[in-house]
Amino acid sequence: MKSTVERITKATAPAVAALICAAVSTAPGHARAADEKARYLPEYNAAGDLLLPKNFHEWIFVGSPLTPNALNGGEANFPEFHNVYIEPGSYAIYQKTHVFPEGTIFLKELQLTLPKKYPDGSRDEPSGRGYFPGAFNGADVTVKDSKRFAASNGWGYFNFNHHEPKAPTAKVRAKEECAYCHIASAKKDDVWTQFYPLLDN
Repeated sequence: MKSTVERITKATAPAVAALICAAVSTAPGHARAADEKARYLPEYNAAGDLLLPKNFHEWIFVGSPLTPNALNGGEANFPEFHNVYIEPGSYAIYQKTHVFPEGTIFLKELQLTLPKKYPDGSRDEPSGRGYFPGAFNGADVTVKDSKRFAASNGWGYFNFNHHEPKAPTAKVRAKEECAYCHIASAKKDDVWTQFYPLLDN
């Protein structure tokens, strides 16, 4: 006849194993690995062009500066709302470290204002007089990769059209086209954190 201890041991072994598995799955190292796997990292085609990021409307929205034509001599460089998103996994790391990790992706979706009523480009709506978002108008993407984009201070800049539809892929822009302005004036790591309270820490 089996001893009472042996019977109890066999009966409780599965439960103990389950508890051990649960403990391992919630250990800090395992959690970090899960977070890293959850990140959406840049995707490139065989030619080295960046693919338009997927599902970016589900990312973290950080801000929407506006530089309408009517306030810029009729020829603003970006005559739209700049709806800026950061990839969620990268944002989670930034929250903890205050450093944008390698592979960080920012996407700026351009959105035109509704047609103006007044010379300054504003119009009336039920909420009052102001500027109101209209049609989407293309997108720009910024990717952090210190090795791939060493020539532009560690960030690559991509134009997916300044009109619709957005291009499915884009080539990296020359430093003189985008990076120089970020390097000269952006507050932190070539990112315009001064315009985005969510990142300005």
